[in-house]
Amino acid sequence: MKSYMKKIAAVVAVAGVALSTAACSNGGSNSTVASYKGGKITQQQYYDEMKKSQAGKSTLANMIINRALEQQYGKYVSSKKVDKQYNNYKKQYGSQFSAVLQQNGMTASSFKENLKTNLLSEQALKHIKKISKKQEQQAWKSYQPKVTVQHILVAKKSTAQSIIKQLKDGKSFKSLAKKYSLDTATKNKAGKLPAFDSTDNTLDSSFKTAAFKLKTGEVTSTPVKSQSGYHVIKMISHPAKGKFADHKKAIDDEIYASMAQDQAIMKDVISTVLKRADVSIKDNDLKDVLASYVSTTSATK
Repeated sequence: MKSYMKKIAAVVAVAGVALSTAACSNGGSNSTVASYKGGKITQQQYYDEMKKSQAGKSTLANMIINRALEQQYGKYVSSKKVDKQYNNYKKQYGSQFSAVLQQNGMTASSFKENLKTNLLSEQALKHIKKISKKQEQQAWKSYQPKVTVQHILVAKKSTAQSIIKQLKDGKSFKSLAKKYSLDTATKNKAGKLPAFDSTDNTLDSSFKTAAFKLKTGEVTSTPVKSQSGYHVIKMISHPAKGKFADHKKAIDDEIYASMAQDQAIMKDVISTVLKRADVSIKDNDLKDVLASYVSTTSATK
């Protein structure tokens, strides 16, 4: 039910920046990078070839952007915050964590760097783009406060239909969850999930939509289809919406999360970060590496 795989694959910089690692050396430009029978490749030769390639240019652009973000917003992103996010993912994936990282072309170290860049980019977004009253009012219309539900996940629609019938006949949700549910994290807890609101992005939208329609004590009358299978959902607690002020932070967080997925917005944010960094590119062959973010003249001095 939870789309964790989708989430981990998406952990690249919200700015649309794919992290790259560039090897550095203290040696001179004629230091040998590789040798072979009858010859060698020097650092200068390697550099000259790399700067001609798109991969080389992307690496430089990423290095500049990441360092500018770090310089301007590093004080807001502690290693403790990065480690907390990292450990949350590690816990969610359990024994499969290393395999999932490998499938997405990441190591533990590069994944942490991606998480850090995400957090730095989020800070840049919040400092540079301010949320308007109109945006808040629009988000408030569709906002749903935190609810608590039980669910039973099965593979077949017919099984879910049978469970709904058994519930109507008086069987307990707890016993049916234990017997049928494929969600190993909740089946022995009467199918109970942690409370969630409409800003939660770990749950399928179809699941949330069906849940929010239920009143306290109600059970879905038909199976709810998601990416994981079919669900039977029971609402344990569906509080009243209440006042906007009570949910302002959650709503603002939701708006910023949506803005972070907008490439045009994030491109503008990174452009502002780079202008403030007063970047100066000395190599004329690389003067256009930031052209998609800022004008060539502002990046080259």
